[in-house]
Amino acid sequence: MKRIIVATLNNTAGVLNRVTGVMARRRFNIESISVGHSEKEGISRLTFIVNVENENQTEQLTKHLNKQVDVIKVLDITEDDVVERELALIKVSCNSTNRMEIFGFLDPFRAQVVDVGKDTLIIQIVGAQNKVDALIDLLKPFGIREISRTGVIASVRGTKRQEKTNKLLAY
Repeated sequence: MKRIIVATLNNTAGVLNRVTGVMARRRFNIESISVGHSEKEGISRLTFIVNVENENQTEQLTKHLNKQVDVIKVLDITEDDVVERELALIKVSCNSTNRMEIFGFLDPFRAQVVDVGKDTLIIQIVGAQNKVDALIDLLKPFGIREISRTGVIASVRGTKRQEKTNKLLAY
């Protein structure tokens, strides 16, 4: 069962290592992880996707993480109405005969070509994981040379987002 977990952390050296160490020791596999500055100075926001077997594991994980030094708050937002996005850069092989065919796949996905080489294109796509995965599947027959993905970031929609943010930043 896939869970979206968000955490606010003091922006200090080693905090990310301690958080991922807790998950590794308890044998949680991180499917996706993204961290960056939040709206509050000195506070970072961590978003990760983890697979768990049941709700009890999710509760255990959040409790263990909340005990860590420099972790302000950890919340599971999986059941909330969220906006989630991921950025991917996909380098795909192309030639003069299939270049236009590749361009034809991009518009429905709102993807963009950000670099054109003699025998490659670099395509940028932003969207939900399944949207990124679908474009990758369409591009595989052309020969994917490289993929760089950011990992999922997520935010709870509407006023519930503010309530969640207040809980994340309360300390």
